[in-house]
Amino acid sequence: MNIVIFCHSLVSDWNHGNAHFLRGVVSELQERGHDVRVHEPLDGWSRTNLVVDHGRDAVRDFERAFPTLRSSVYDLTDLDIGALTDGADLVIVHEWNDPAVVAAVGQHRRAGGYRLLFHDTHHRMVTAPEEMAAFDLRHYDGVLAFGQVISELYLARGLADRAWTWHEAADVRTFHPLDGVARDGDVVWIGNWGDGERTAELHEFLLGPVGRLGLSAHMYGVRYPPEAHRALGQAGIRYGGWRANHRAPAAFAAHAVTVHVPRRPYVVALPGIPTIRPFEAMACGIPLICAPWEDAESLFRPGTDYLEAANGAEAEHHLDAVLHDPELAASLRAAGLETIRRRHTCGHRVDELLAISAELGIDTAAPTIAAAS
Repeated sequence: MNIVIFCHSLVSDWNHGNAHFLRGVVSELQERGHDVRVHEPLDGWSRTNLVVDHGRDAVRDFERAFPTLRSSVYDLTDLDIGALTDGADLVIVHEWNDPAVVAAVGQHRRAGGYRLLFHDTHHRMVTAPEEMAAFDLRHYDGVLAFGQVISELYLARGLADRAWTWHEAADVRTFHPLDGVARDGDVVWIGNWGDGERTAELHEFLLGPVGRLGLSAHMYGVRYPPEAHRALGQAGIRYGGWRANHRAPAAFAAHAVTVHVPRRPYVVALPGIPTIRPFEAMACGIPLICAPWEDAESLFRPGTDYLEAANGAEAEHHLDAVLHDPELAASLRAAGLETIRRRHTCGHRVDELLAISAELGIDTAAPTIAAAS
């Protein structure tokens, strides 16, 4: 297939967790011989902040880590959808695009020539429905949603005629266990502070247990307010700032255990959606402890792939157990890794995407490259 993707950014993962899945899917499609073109806005928020904070070296680091992945940038004020989608069989537009881009691609799609899907990987269908209602999806063939509850909302609200559940997954080319990495602490946590959506939970399930147990810990991410820095200091946790997503496996390998603390909207209103972090941790073979979330779609095996903590006291108990019980730690590492490799790689998601494409009537064979004369 010839596939075109409009996304917020392929290059930057600064406060942009979807970059991991996007990179993995594009890499998998490329490896199977499909032609993939990715477009991102010239002034995208994530890429702009990445360069402001870390300079062009961060972009060059991405290019070295992913030599086959490139994106073209477009100017919203001079948008030529025809040129950007020329020759496409399938076009995918991510929900973190400007509504004007979403509408423009839909209007162009009216003339036919390709199938068009909208990709939703956020909680705004529940927390900001007015923002999602601003997207004009009338000429889209359907929605790819990263959880069943989101798929059902699109159908129930009449925003789409068809919706498929397409969970995120791990790019196992990048996220896998690493050997020979020197230990740098007991606990590691990678993620953004969360815009107030999990502040209390971070204190209860991570900062409190780490402080009470006197553990050595690192936290990585961006947009940590001053009060977060003070809290980390009081808990004895070292703050590492932004860490490129492709460097997360090395951080996992340098620590004994990690914790997943989902944002409150996913716990309260979006059961079955864990976000990308548990996939990343399990793929790297690090024992995982989770604050409460409902695995409504049976993605994992709670108690086997990871340990559930109902409150801070249980999180503290689980951390202590994993750090002092080598058999428990080894069991969690092996089980989580097995589940990822069996069910939740970007290869599995590309299989699903190809099946959806075939359902839409697309010839899913990889393009044939003519032999040189």
